[in-house]
Amino acid sequence: MSTANLKTVATGKKENPVASFSNFLEKFKPQMALALPKHLTADRMARLAVTAFSTTPKLQECEPKSILGAIMTASTLGLEINVDGQGFLVPYGRTCTFVPGWKGLVDLVSRSGRATVWTGAVFEGDDFDYALGDSPFIRHKPGEENDPDKLTHVYAVGRVNGSQLPVIEVWTIKKIWKHRDKYNKQGGKHYSFRDPEMYARKIPLLQVLKYMPKSIELSNAVALSAAVDEGKHAVIEGDFVTVTDPDTGEIRGMTDTEQRSNSGGTPGTPYSVMLDRIQKCNDIDVLDICADEVRDYPENERVKLEQAYMDRREVLTGA
Repeated sequence: MSTANLKTVATGKKENPVASFSNFLEKFKPQMALALPKHLTADRMARLAVTAFSTTPKLQECEPKSILGAIMTASTLGLEINVDGQGFLVPYGRTCTFVPGWKGLVDLVSRSGRATVWTGAVFEGDDFDYALGDSPFIRHKPGEENDPDKLTHVYAVGRVNGSQLPVIEVWTIKKIWKHRDKYNKQGGKHYSFRDPEMYARKIPLLQVLKYMPKSIELSNAVALSAAVDEGKHAVIEGDFVTVTDPDTGEIRGMTDTEQRSNSGGTPGTPYSVMLDRIQKCNDIDVLDICADEVRDYPENERVKLEQAYMDRREVLTGA
């Protein structure tokens, strides 16, 4: 029987969960201090965590050690919890995961001093125009609308210092939700249903980040986001992301190859699997999502996959 339960039996009073969690964190502040960068303190991170815990009832159903793991992940990345969209403690049943927000990813790029990235959300009534190709641009004049249900597009722009042209990614909101439905294993519990704009803006940003200079922190944050968006629990341990599959309970470390995949290296989906997925696809939007992934394959495989994509698109459109 836990100390809290013994105290309840002895006094007949249930211990305040927020006070209990605060006392629990107090013991681990020295560990937090070791993980945190210079601009953050263990006291501040603990206060942010307790505030999130007290204002999110579902977090109070999570195992304290799971929340601690998520806090340590946030500490390792140097991202504050629930501050300006940098990152969030997200409960999935008894498990808590730290999810980097799009602002947190932008902050990690800015820290390197080698590139800048930003994102935008387009709503009904906005003045919006863009072009890709060899002279890419985005022109966006926001209107008065900000209802997440009236999103039409989301975009991300990245610029490496000294480069002549930006890297631009634009997705329709329909394509965003198809992407989520393809990878989401959490159903309605997925955090995108609670924070649709945060999730939507992060998807094109993750594509742009593939072409930006990487730091260990950014690579880990991208790998973490990819695991979480697939409904897996993930934490950072040392220089690696450890992933737990919720269906099997299997725990494994994300290999360096897989982390490179999530941050712009060789893709994790085998060539033969991607080829089969393209050839059997029956939805144009899903086919276009596959095309986005194809860009990261080695040239000899990419050329074949692009041809398969064009062949399948002709079949689906009747062109």
